[in-house]
Amino acid sequence: MKTIFITGASRGFGRLWTEALLQRGDRVIATSRNVSNFSDLKELYPETFVPVALDITNRKEVFETVKNAHSHWGSLDVVINNAGYGVFGATEELSEKDSKEVVNVNLFGTLWVTQAVLPFFRSQGNGHLIQLSSVLGLWALPTLGLYSATKFAVEGLTEALAQEVEHFGIHLTLVEPNGYATNFAGDSAVLSQPIPDYEPVRIALAANEGMQASATGIPEATVPALLQLIDSENPPLRYFLGKVGLQKTKQVYAERLSEWEKYNQVAIDAHGK
Repeated sequence: MKTIFITGASRGFGRLWTEALLQRGDRVIATSRNVSNFSDLKELYPETFVPVALDITNRKEVFETVKNAHSHWGSLDVVINNAGYGVFGATEELSEKDSKEVVNVNLFGTLWVTQAVLPFFRSQGNGHLIQLSSVLGLWALPTLGLYSATKFAVEGLTEALAQEVEHFGIHLTLVEPNGYATNFAGDSAVLSQPIPDYEPVRIALAANEGMQASATGIPEATVPALLQLIDSENPPLRYFLGKVGLQKTKQVYAERLSEWEKYNQVAIDAHGK
């Protein structure tokens, strides 16, 4: 039995994973802005499920919630930073309000939970922090640039953190799903006010191989992979979910390496000595 803290647990991956963890007998502390969505799970698992209302953009509230979660059962084995959402819009279209809010949730919310849990993991000498990233934290698609920016940031933050805390016995994993049939592009998404000149870009994106229905994963199929990750004694730093991630990433990185190689002599000369 593991004790697991998960954010953004009321829908999508968070809800699926919370249910699966409870079904197999783990103890779960699940957060969401609205805990009324958890009433059925609380009734089914009164001894092992604790729903908590939390705004992850409120740093003080995050620290208090994590402290209380740790106190409830005396330890935390796994923390899953799952909360986040997408903003759809060409860069020119993005509003100041929408831009600041998605960065506050996807990046700073992740950072606050990370900072809050690290002292407990350090004192325990163990712990597994799982950050929900995306394939769009490795490469970008048009009209999803700001979402990618938040996930690129989480990737960099987590890569550095993994090196900082390795000697404490703390594990870090970036989970990188491709597109799944969740509500990511539905009512949880924020849409920009479109500029007509960018319509051809949107049309081209819809025809992209990674955006077609055949490339969209089934959310329920991620459960065994998530459980395997949680149970791993030596979990990886990066963990794809879906069949698109590795294939597309190999292509993108090959193109990047080719371009860097092409201009490598310029880079060497720019070193100055």
